[in-house]
Parts: sequence; C-alpha cells; structure tokens
Amino acid sequence: MATMSLNKDKIKILLLEDLHENAEKYFRSHGYNNLVMLKNALDPEELKKEIADVHIIGIRSRTKLTAEVFDAAKKLIAAGCFCIGTNQVDLEAAKAHGIPVFNAPYSNTRSVAELVIGEIVMLMRGVPQRSRAAHEGIWLKNAKGSVEVRNKVLGIVGYGHIGTQVSVLAEALGMKVRYYDIVDKLAMGNAESCSSLSELLSVSDIISLHVPQTPLTKNMISHAEFFAMKKGAFFINASRGSVVDIDALKEALDQGQIAGAALDVFPKEPADKSEEFVSVLRGMPNVILTPHVGGSTLEAQANIGLEVSERLVKYSDNGSTLGAVNCVEVSLPVQESGKTTRFMHIHRNVPGVLSAINGVFSKHGLNISGQYLRTDGEYAYVVVDVDGHLENASSLQKELEAINGTLKVRYLF
Repeated sequence: MATMSLNKDKIKILLLEDLHENAEKYFRSHGYNNLVMLKNALDPEELKKEIADVHIIGIRSRTKLTAEVFDAAKKLIAAGCFCIGTNQVDLEAAKAHGIPVFNAPYSNTRSVAELVIGEIVMLMRGVPQRSRAAHEGIWLKNAKGSVEVRNKVLGIVGYGHIGTQVSVLAEALGMKVRYYDIVDKLAMGNAESCSSLSELLSVSDIISLHVPQTPLTKNMISHAEFFAMKKGAFFINASRGSVVDIDALKEALDQGQIAGAALDVFPKEPADKSEEFVSVLRGMPNVILTPHVGGSTLEAQANIGLEVSERLVKYSDNGSTLGAVNCVEVSLPVQESGKTTRFMHIHRNVPGVLSAINGVFSKHGLNISGQYLRTDGEYAYVVVDVDGHLENASSLQKELEAINGTLKVRYLF
C-alpha cells in the first residue's frame, strides 16, 4: 500500500523516451516542477532503481512497466503512456497497486491514417520498386504493375478510430471501402460492412489492418488468409506486429499471391537504433518497411504530450480518473479551495470497506458533502469530500489506510 499527500514541488515526475516538450510545459504550468526527463528507455534494473521514489511516470512504447517494476515503485500514484497502446504495461499489476494508467488513444489517429493512405498509393503505383531501381541507376519508365487507386476496393480490418479515418480519406480518393469488425460499427460515408473476414479478403484489392493486440488477433493473418485474398492484392499492417505471420507473408510475396506490402509494426522490434532490425522481408523491392512511425508526426506527438499530461495532472490534483485504461472512470468536480477536504481511497471490492470509510469520518463528527464510488467487480474507487479544511487530515489518512482491503489512500486537498 502506498500513500501520497504532498505539495506539488515534492511530487517527483519521471518522463522517459524523449517525450514532446508539451508534456514538460504542461506539468510546469500547473505547478509540477520536480521533473526528471531522460531521452531513452531504461532497462528493467535501472528502471526499478529510478522509479523507487517517483510519484508519476511518463513513458512511450519501449519502457516496460512489469509487475516487478510496480513492486519497486513504492511511491507511484499514476503512469502515463504517451502513445496509443498500453501493451508495454502490466495493467493488472498496476491495478493491484492502485495505480491508474492513462494513454492517448486518439491523438495520432490522423497520422497513422495518412501514412496508410500514402502507402496505398505507393504500393499500387509500384513506387518502392521504381525508387530502388532509380537509386541503382535503372530507369523503369513504364506502366507495368502501376494502377490508380480510384475505383479499387480497400478492405479495412478493424473499424475503430484509425480504421474509420482511413475509410474517409480513401473514399476521398475515389476508393470503394469495405470493412470488417467483430463489433457492429456504423459505416462512414459509403463504406459497406462485410459479414466475415473471409468475405472482406475475397473482395479487396488492398487490405489494411487496424486491430488491437489481443489473444484473438495473434497471427490472425497467416497462410490461409493470404491465399484467400485476391491474387495480386496488396497488404498493409500499421496496427500491431503480432497480428501477422511474417513467414506466411514472405511466402505469399515470393509466390506472387501478394503483389506488395507495407509494414510499420513487427513481432520483434529493436529496442533502439543501435540494435539491428532483423526481418525476412528485408531486401524485397515490393515491400515498404518503416520503423513503427505511424503515429510519429510532430503534430501527433505534440497532441499526445498535452493529452496524457492533462489526464495525469487532473488525477493528481483532484482524483479524476477519466481516460484511465485499467480502472473505473470517475470525472470529479473542482471544489473551492479551503471549503472542502477531499480523500481518495482505492480498495479491494469486498463487503464492509465503504462502511468502514464512512465510519472513520463519522467518528470524527465530519459531514460528508459528496461521495463518488465506482467499482469494476474486483476493485473499488471512492472519493469523499468533507466540509471544511481539516487540521488533522494526515491522522484521518492513517485511519483510512488501516482499513482492511485498502490499496492506496491519498489526501488530495
């Protein structure tokens, strides 16, 4: 169990992986000046050492927040993933420690969508092969294998925030859009849904994946799927590296079943630029390989820097968990300074805890002016507002900590 009731200048924030300057600016503009900023990710042992006295951590995709790291983070109250995904974080371990994890699921959707559209045009015009030939002094001025995207069928697998953006942009280019999602989704524009993945693969001239990394999506596109596609179709994956069987894609490319491919994500990616990128797709002239840069635009990183920092500051300031991916979401009102005292209590959702919390305040003759409770079955999050400013807030906090099942208590203001 950990507690945190500190002045802002004592709240230590660790920002890793060269986050956009907007993150630092936002924290400082809200009174958080105890910041440590590092350009790189840390290996597990370094991270466990650094995080021991950190209250808030900000990372991108290379830092791994494992159960062991959370065990070492005795003071940690929140973690921010300055990216779309949270695969690098053990969300259950974070929840068990009472640590909400925030991310930016929408800030770089446009950036990824634009990359996909660019790759569609380049693949269908044979740009990778022609560019490589030109670099080698060969002048491939012909129309062989070069077609317009207009009137071609784009099949989108996963019709979420990025998939729908791709859909809209593709229609603007005159493409016919078909999509498949395991959840019923409202079509954008003239896009049409397919009843199955098999149907989508059979009708599409180009297939683009936009699905999350889950056990259900692991190697969801393998030999059977590639050879169920139209012969000469094109293939794009800018979602997660685990969803594609790379060896099967190589075989489909070698046999001409797939005319070309573009991949921005891979099953195994280098930790940094000093590590060699290894793939059986290297050297193939009809394949575009990019180093996981779908969301890496200046605009996207600037937006992410603001979005995640704002969520972390709101949580630290008043306990709002809006945008957390591993705990219940509670949006809390801002109270007038000095007129209300607020406590936050995260605990295991077992009988008697809420009664015990209320009992602590009742014993001290305090009036509860507001109480916000949400549970997810296993854990519960409660925020209590008490009238007036309490001189014995730290004493009350200790009593709340002593309640059986408590994970984290904070005296907010």
